[in-house]
Amino acid sequence: MFLKEWRNRPIPGDCLASLLYSWKHSETISDPLSFQVPCMRIVAIASLLSALAWPAASWAQQITVSAAASLSDAFKELAPRFEAAKPGTTVRFNFAASGVLLQQIRQGAPVDVFASADQETMDRADAQKRIDAASRRNFVTNSLVLIEPAQGGTGITGLADLNRPAVRKIAVGKTATVPVGRYTKEVLDAISLWKVLEPKFVQADSARQVLDYVSRGEVEAGFVYRTDATVAGNKVKVVASPQGATPVSYPIAVVADSPHKAAAADFIAFVRSEPGQQVLARHGFGKP
Repeated sequence: MFLKEWRNRPIPGDCLASLLYSWKHSETISDPLSFQVPCMRIVAIASLLSALAWPAASWAQQITVSAAASLSDAFKELAPRFEAAKPGTTVRFNFAASGVLLQQIRQGAPVDVFASADQETMDRADAQKRIDAASRRNFVTNSLVLIEPAQGGTGITGLADLNRPAVRKIAVGKTATVPVGRYTKEVLDAISLWKVLEPKFVQADSARQVLDYVSRGEVEAGFVYRTDATVAGNKVKVVASPQGATPVSYPIAVVADSPHKAAAADFIAFVRSEPGQQVLARHGFGKP
């Protein structure tokens, strides 16, 4: 009741006049007695109540998480759970290919947490002093799959079928920036098919773009993560689970220049906690 009454009570005109005169003429009140004590009390109380009435959101801390595109659905589900567990902290995401995200961080993008879809990209981040190495943790695993459109596919049953004339276009991630592209190259190099199939390749900027090409029937086949194929539902069909590539393991770390290192560490801890792992498992990710 007290707060309500004082918040709605205007400051007397003579107080405002005195204050405005001092601010306008860049003066200070040299004689405290010349500024009526009751007036000073009113201004002090008004200032205090203004601070108390300031929205709590203005004190909130926001962290930015740059994460591999394949994590987008799972992390979007994780965010409100983390925010509920850490009142006053909010999360915003930036999803793209892991290599692109590292380029952004290197160029000064304001990022607090970096989650990569491969160890190689995180190793580069570490070598370039872009992450807090002590905070680095592995938090999920995934696997590479070959997919074709669910409707109108060519009937691919294995990697050897990719060399058939009916398979004219194959979507792959760009090996320079997209981890799924490097995993794909490893698998196809192991059976001497990468160079043979290269003329058919449609380069994609992320695993999700590969998924889009296949689900829309713009290519006959593509390589994505198993979690991506799950997201597409009945639009694509998994036709092979190639073996031989480096295990698909996802690391996460606090960015070295983060101004919110404690909150960033809290997010990583939540992702690795049992509630966080349950969400990731529902989206098809494996344990680290």
